[in-house]
Amino acid sequence: MDMIMKKHLDVVIIGGGPAGLNAALVLGRGRKNVAVIDEGRPRNAVTRKTHGFITRDGISPSEFRHIAKEEISAYPSIFFVADTAISIMGKDGHFQITTALGNTFACKKLLFAIGMKDRPLNIPGLMEVYGKSAFVCPYCDGWELRDEPLVIINKGEKLMHFAPLISGWSDRFTICTNGPDELTEAQREELKLHQVPIFDSKIQYIDSNDGIVRQVVLEDGTTIPCRGIFFKPDLAMGSDLPQAIGCEIGELGTVVIDNMGKTNIPGIYSAGDATTLMHQAITAASMGVLAAAVINSVLNAETWGKTNE
Repeated sequence: MDMIMKKHLDVVIIGGGPAGLNAALVLGRGRKNVAVIDEGRPRNAVTRKTHGFITRDGISPSEFRHIAKEEISAYPSIFFVADTAISIMGKDGHFQITTALGNTFACKKLLFAIGMKDRPLNIPGLMEVYGKSAFVCPYCDGWELRDEPLVIINKGEKLMHFAPLISGWSDRFTICTNGPDELTEAQREELKLHQVPIFDSKIQYIDSNDGIVRQVVLEDGTTIPCRGIFFKPDLAMGSDLPQAIGCEIGELGTVVIDNMGKTNIPGIYSAGDATTLMHQAITAASMGVLAAAVINSVLNAETWGKTNE
């Protein structure tokens, strides 16, 4: 793609996960010129399979992306750039994006599909099992661990939401808070009523074999045999560009959007995991469809208006 083409884009999508890919598909079918800038380091790369996406249940994240790009290749106005966006300047109708490799892209509209990134939890052995027998979402991976003995690494108010949720897949779980439990006495009594063991000793390490957890070992010497782990991740947005350009960031650390995917900055939209706590591939993809349809409609209306001037 030559530099002249790069300077006459309708939309730049930053991020090539389910949200960005489905947005690209919709915009391609809308005959819009679009660049998808993606650094190729998706959060779900650690997982073996993606679940909950109809017609694609159980597919690997890499195969999902391969099929998506193959389908999008039918629309010649979409192209992919293996790069990282590092700065954005301009305003609605005239944005300029610069990348780490020195590329520049000018576009009318911008869609953030940047997802989330995991911050390290500093639990020895966790990365060896993450995506193989340790997960964050029971909707995505609970079925595979149904009725198995589990360890839940969580604490406080979020634990009290998660405990009854996970009980739909298995009632054989032990809670490790990895430090002070941050619970009220009433919450502890609720867990006791449901015969849920809870330990607040720090986790010394997670013992596993070829990615399959065998036991969680605590610093006080307690060992908890288990077949799977669900843990509360510590997340950050996949890029700081939304905040840098002035997008409103909510209390939960996500980009604030309206029900059409619009941010508070005219011409800038966002979709996917960076805008919601429902971190599922099909949710992100559906948000990408909505944002793309809105962007396409706005671009068409702007062209229509200019034609009539």
